[in-house]
Amino acid sequence: MGAEVESVADNSSTDSLSAPRPKQKAKEVTLISLMETAKFYTSLCLGTTAFVSMFAFLFLIPFVVDPAITTILADYEPEAVTCLATDHVYAEGLRNCSWSSCREGCTNAAIRCHQILVNYSRTPFKEWKLRDPATVAWDVADTHFLVNSEGCGYPPRVNCTEFAKQYGYNSLGTPFPCYYSRTYPETVIARYNWDDNLQQLILSIIIPNLLFAVSVGVLSYWYCPGCGRACNKLYVEKYPIKVDDDDLEDDAY
Repeated sequence: MGAEVESVADNSSTDSLSAPRPKQKAKEVTLISLMETAKFYTSLCLGTTAFVSMFAFLFLIPFVVDPAITTILADYEPEAVTCLATDHVYAEGLRNCSWSSCREGCTNAAIRCHQILVNYSRTPFKEWKLRDPATVAWDVADTHFLVNSEGCGYPPRVNCTEFAKQYGYNSLGTPFPCYYSRTYPETVIARYNWDDNLQQLILSIIIPNLLFAVSVGVLSYWYCPGCGRACNKLYVEKYPIKVDDDDLEDDAY
């Protein structure tokens, strides 16, 4: 009888130790709830990031990517040459603004425009002061002068009023540095920097697409069971688990 009581007591003590405590259950439930909440808000942020990065890239195509590629294809002379403004006309109206040296806004029609014509010599501008201006021959005369490769832009980077004051009006006849296109020799621009142009192109392509790819990749791994299994399968095939012979012998016994 005493032995039975002791065995019952031992079983009850063992069950009490093995049974999870209410506090431990509550902690586990709270931890799971916090993880689910964190996953929900993280998923929301990732979805928003993917959505915004996609539209940001579409927005950057006409304003950054396309002008940068056009500039690269034009193959401008990296060293500034010498230009001389010969004529400056300020015009208004669509008929009179068939072309423009500077236009604020690249998507709207030019209603007001500055048209500046220049002569340029392939003589580097830094060597211009060392030569007699009367002996310098102009390589191209009365060609269109543009603020950049597109001839347009947005403030504060492009300010057509300041551009006209700097290169037109009273500045006519004063030599200044400019950059001509080796692909289209009649195209001359006021601003050019190969490093800045390439940097803008790379950043505008890589950053939005990288954010989009990472966001979609994480969301696919979390909410697409097939993607998770495929990733695990690839991981196992690439990094197989090595089992020692001693472990196999122990399992056999």
